[in-house]
Amino acid sequence: MKSYIDLIQQTFEFPTMEFNVENNELLFNNVPLMDIIEEHGTPLKLTYLPKIGEHIENARMFFRNAFKRHNYKGSYTYCYCTKSSHFSFVLEEALKHNIHLETSSSFDIPIIRELYRRGKVSKSTYILANGYKRPLYTQYLSELINEGFNVVPILDNLKEIESYEQLVTADSLNLGIRIATDEEPNFAFYTSRLGIRYNDVQQLYKEKIEPNPKFKLKMLHFFINTGIKDSAYYWSELTRFMFKYCEMQKMCPDLDSIDIGGGLPIQTSLQANYDYQQMIDEIIENIQWICNKNNVPVPHIFTEFGSYTVGESGAVIYKVIDKKLQNDKELWYMIDGSFITHLPDSWGMNQKYIMLPINNWDNPYQKVNLGGLTCDSQDFYNTEMHSADLYMPIFSEEEDQYIGFFHTGAYQESLGGYGGIQHCLIPAPKHVLVDRDADGRITTRVFAKPQDSESMMRILGFRDESYVQQDTPTEGEQSKPEESEVPEMADTKN
Repeated sequence: MKSYIDLIQQTFEFPTMEFNVENNELLFNNVPLMDIIEEHGTPLKLTYLPKIGEHIENARMFFRNAFKRHNYKGSYTYCYCTKSSHFSFVLEEALKHNIHLETSSSFDIPIIRELYRRGKVSKSTYILANGYKRPLYTQYLSELINEGFNVVPILDNLKEIESYEQLVTADSLNLGIRIATDEEPNFAFYTSRLGIRYNDVQQLYKEKIEPNPKFKLKMLHFFINTGIKDSAYYWSELTRFMFKYCEMQKMCPDLDSIDIGGGLPIQTSLQANYDYQQMIDEIIENIQWICNKNNVPVPHIFTEFGSYTVGESGAVIYKVIDKKLQNDKELWYMIDGSFITHLPDSWGMNQKYIMLPINNWDNPYQKVNLGGLTCDSQDFYNTEMHSADLYMPIFSEEEDQYIGFFHTGAYQESLGGYGGIQHCLIPAPKHVLVDRDADGRITTRVFAKPQDSESMMRILGFRDESYVQQDTPTEGEQSKPEESEVPEMADTKN
């Protein structure tokens, strides 16, 4: 019977630059994972920090090559989409590469201020502020603008600009407008709820931005949920957006930039092999062609890559703790964690990841289902991106079997409620950061220990210092006034 490594080698081009096998064990970016497991145990979340910088520099190279090939006269600015992962180690690693930031919530702003205090960002760092903004968000942004930070609020609705009219005291304010794109044909809605519809953009500019001497419209923002992909839908929406840019640029000389959003794909299968350079070449070629056709200077280009920045740096490692044959043909490998809590996209969106065993690559293989620890029947993983079946090495009672899910670095912690309460009180696993020193030697450090029961007791209100007691109001809340301060109900009958 063939071994597991035979199966992989006949299915994929293996080894790859990222994955290879030595002594029957898997290496991830040349990191021997069994060494990490022996030191830290499982379940385990792992972040390989050098991958973040590698992707940032690769993206810059793709745009640089495309600009040179097409003699493109604009500039390129790389922003990181913070909502993909807000962790300090991600932001600080990315900021080593002279990037800029995109935010989506009022709670991003204290993080910006802390990064500034640490000297990781400067007042010249672009802060592209996206999202539907409630009062606290516009207040925080206005305070940054008044202090001289390089904040560009991206208007998401027609009333948002009124907050800056009232709160911004700086001499000038650069603004962007997010345009509401049509959704993919199979989506539940026709047009995105986010952004301002095409028909309202010109009126917003003419009535609210142009008359105000301190406002400048500098950027139009484009983003679709599918991300960047070679499809008729993507090219149609990008073309429509660029024609709107050209129309607006002719009436607004200050407009000189576009944000084409994020969405550069990451590998979710060993079979996936994206030609990133070709993708970027085609985007630049299309933008330049439309601008030339309309006699408009090409715009400076911003991107806000999130998953592409951090996704491929992450991995989750489990131990198989039991084998259960539930009928004549359905064999379950039970893991010491949960897919619902640790990899919520695999449950909520049927997202697939690169899944590989860590050890026993020379063993024969069999079809299996992977089962998580929660009592939910949906806590399983049993297919791969390239196949309806999932195969794992056969192992004996005397052997341990470990498995890894790779490229899990974006969104999973925030969607899973990191450090909070999760289904069946499955605890958050230990999180280890893997780096390399100046000589290329592997270093590790523990970012977070496994979640303990005491932290859950506090969150659930079984301790006096329960987190539900709050000293200050949060977004959307106001302090309850004293009884003497409550105004009488106004008479509205007139």
